[in-house]
Amino acid sequence: MSSLPRRRWIAGAATFAALTAFAVVGAADALSSPTDRALNRALDRIVAAPNGPPGLSVLIRRGDQQELRRRGFADLERRRRPTGGQHMRLASVAKAYSGAVALTLVDRGRLSLSDTIGELLPGLLPKAKRVTLRQALGHTGGLPDYIRDPEFLEYLDENPRGYLRPRELVEYVRDDDLDFPPGARYKYSDTDNVIVGLMAQAAAGRPYEALLRRLVYRPLNLHDTSLPRTVRMPKPFLHGYDVAPGEAPEDVSKVINPALAWASGGIVSTPRDVSRFFRAYVGGRLFDGAVRAEQRAFLRGTSQPPGPGPNAAGLGLFRYSTRCGTVYGHTGSFPGYRMFGASTSGGRRSVVFSVNAQIVPGEGSPRVNKLIRRAQKLAVCYALGGR
Repeated sequence: MSSLPRRRWIAGAATFAALTAFAVVGAADALSSPTDRALNRALDRIVAAPNGPPGLSVLIRRGDQQELRRRGFADLERRRRPTGGQHMRLASVAKAYSGAVALTLVDRGRLSLSDTIGELLPGLLPKAKRVTLRQALGHTGGLPDYIRDPEFLEYLDENPRGYLRPRELVEYVRDDDLDFPPGARYKYSDTDNVIVGLMAQAAAGRPYEALLRRLVYRPLNLHDTSLPRTVRMPKPFLHGYDVAPGEAPEDVSKVINPALAWASGGIVSTPRDVSRFFRAYVGGRLFDGAVRAEQRAFLRGTSQPPGPGPNAAGLGLFRYSTRCGTVYGHTGSFPGYRMFGASTSGGRRSVVFSVNAQIVPGEGSPRVNKLIRRAQKLAVCYALGGR
C-alpha cells in the first residue's frame, strides 16, 4: 500500500549509533565506471544523512551478473546487514503482482479487459458498476481510495494489527461517488487493485492467493514470496523503522497488518524474488505480445511514491524514463519501507531498491527523499550500462 497512513510510535530505545556502510559487488570491474562511483557515493549519502534510513540494499542484474550494494543495517538490535534473501514488505509493488494475475487470465481467455465490476462483482460497488478491469488496472476508473476513508482510518487507528476481508475493505467506499467518470483521467487509488484481485477471483473461481501461487509463484520459482494475513514476517527479514527527528529509529515491522492492503499492497518477498519476478513479468514470460501491447498503452501518471525519471502509467506497470534508458516496474511504501523494482523490456537487466524507512514525499525528510530518488536513477543507469 503506497500511501497507508503513518503513525508515530514513541520509542524507548537507546540512543541510535552511527551506521557504517559497505558494498558487496559481484562484477570484477564494478569500481571502474563513473556511474558506479556516483552510485556508491549516493548510497553513502542516504544512510549518512540526518533522519535517513537505518539501511538499504540495491540488487542489480546485468545479464548473467548479479550484484548487491548494501549500506547500514537491516536489524539495528542485532546489527545485521541487508542481504538479497531477507523478506520485506513490498507495499504497492504488490500491484504489479495483481496485474500479473489478471493479465495472465486475460491471456488465457478467462477474463477480459472490458469486463466490468457490475458484471463480475454485482452489488459490490453500485456506483462503479461500469468501471472495467482495464480502468482498475490503469487507475483510470475514478474509484475512491478506501485508505483515505475516515471510518477506515478510525479502524486502522484502533486495530492496526486487525484483519478485514477484501470485500470489507471495498465496502468503506461502497456508497461514495466516483472521483470522475470512468476513463476520464488518471488517479492512483488503492481500491483499484483490491477490485482487480476480486475480479480475478470471480472470473477464475479460485481464491486470489491460490491464483498467485498457480500463475505467478510456481511458474517463476518464487519460493520466498507470500501474501500473509497477519503481521508475522518470515525469517530472516529486513526490519522496517520509523525515523523521526530527534528520536531513535523505532522498529515498526510488525505494527500494521499488510492484509489491510491485500492485493494492493500486502505481499512479502525478498530482493532476489522481486528481481526474478520483474524480469519475467516485464520480459513477457507470463502472457503474449498482444496482452503486453495492451499493458503498455501508457498514460501520463506517477507511481506512489514517484519512481526515477518521468513516470508513465500502464496496466499494473509503470514506465520510468531516465537519461540512460527506460525500465518498467513499480514502487511502493509502507510504514518502515520504501521499495522500487523494475526491469528492462527484454528482462535482461533489473534493479530492486529497498529502503527500511518510509521516506517519501510528504513523509520523512524531503532531502533524503531526493537522495533516494537520485540514487534510484543512478542504479538504473548502472544496470543499463550508462554513464
